Amino acid sequence: MSNDVEKARHSLIHLLRSSRTAEEAAAELGHCLSWAYKWQKRFNEARWDGLKSPSRAPRRQPKCTSEKTKRKILEIRAELEEEAKKPNALSYIGAGAIRGRMMKRCQKSIPSISTIEKVLREAGVTKPRQAHTEPALVYPHIRVERPHQLTQMDNLPHYLAGGTLVNCFNALDVVSRYPDGRQYERKSTDEVLDFCLKTFQSIGISEYTQMDNESSFNGGRTHPYVIGRVPRLMLLVGTELIYSPYYHPESNAFVERFHRDYSQNVWNKVQMQNLPHVQQTSARFFGRYRLSRHHSALDGQSPAALHFASPPRFLPTNFVLPKRLPITEGKIHFMRAVSKDQTIPVFNVNWSAGWARPNQGVWATLFITLRGARLCIYDRAPDETKRRCFANHPFPLSEPVLPLSRAFQKPATD
Repeated sequence: MSNDVEKARHSLIHLLRSSRTAEEAAAELGHCLSWAYKWQKRFNEARWDGLKSPSRAPRRQPKCTSEKTKRKILEIRAELEEEAKKPNALSYIGAGAIRGRMMKRCQKSIPSISTIEKVLREAGVTKPRQAHTEPALVYPHIRVERPHQLTQMDNLPHYLAGGTLVNCFNALDVVSRYPDGRQYERKSTDEVLDFCLKTFQSIGISEYTQMDNESSFNGGRTHPYVIGRVPRLMLLVGTELIYSPYYHPESNAFVERFHRDYSQNVWNKVQMQNLPHVQQTSARFFGRYRLSRHHSALDGQSPAALHFASPPRFLPTNFVLPKRLPITEGKIHFMRAVSKDQTIPVFNVNWSAGWARPNQGVWATLFITLRGARLCIYDRAPDETKRRCFANHPFPLSEPVLPLSRAFQKPATD
């Protein structure tokens, strides 16, 4: 193609030299007059070299990764792989961990995550990522952008060698990735409350706190309209509780992913002897994880550095859990799927979803005020500016509502 184009330009010059006019030469070659003038000018300026097509290669060549940097990446990868084999070391060996190690050592030239991944791929030391399949049902969700906005909590069961069950509760700030955890023999509401208090004193009281629908989290599955002790605690301290959808772990994806890290670094490395052994090993893991720079989403920062860059709202250390938790004004949220009969379950009652379609993901909010309570069902999460209310129901309360204590009110912002 390019040869034919250049031949036409050469033919133009020969025709012009044989006393043809530019107009005649252009017509004979099937081109316009401006084309003839253009290449006549190029020939007059640079002779035959002026008729060559200019290079289409980018003027600025992409910066190549030096061999020294490639060797350093692979050296650190080998270091991390050796460290990962040790019982008390973290098991992160990916591009984020490599870049974090480089930043910790204050290297002059630190490549990007994508560059490190490319070097690892070319060296044949990576595993291909599994294809991610999107769930068929899409639920409204909060768009989280800053630390202290959303903490996810969940329980992960593990078993000791003799078959004894250990309930491993984990919590994670989904932006800073700052975690906490505690392990118990039982999984009753008392253990859940204890872990919530620990989380509020270590991670802090987030704007939203998310958990699943286990009986110990929501007050049981028998009596209708019952607001259990866990949601009452959330209302008391001023965090908005979010209940995840039923059978949809993707909605709790951050803490679910952390469960895998916890299991890999704690349970898969050491054979646990008893609960104290689990608690000691877990505590060491949490301490290392908080200071690690392995996470690619944090751009070389540790979870602790990002989490405490702005101060959390902590539960006072002298806080005493009331024997009887009151109902406090606030909000409780529910991510739900609309059933075939166009209802959603909230606190052991099936509520009409109004105009919502069957098999549609919706967001329900229980608004609790000093005057009473109402359950509203929406198409979108509360941080959306425009959303549609599908249904609005009065919610019966069996006791008066107390105002939120000044100690737990969010500080005013400018």
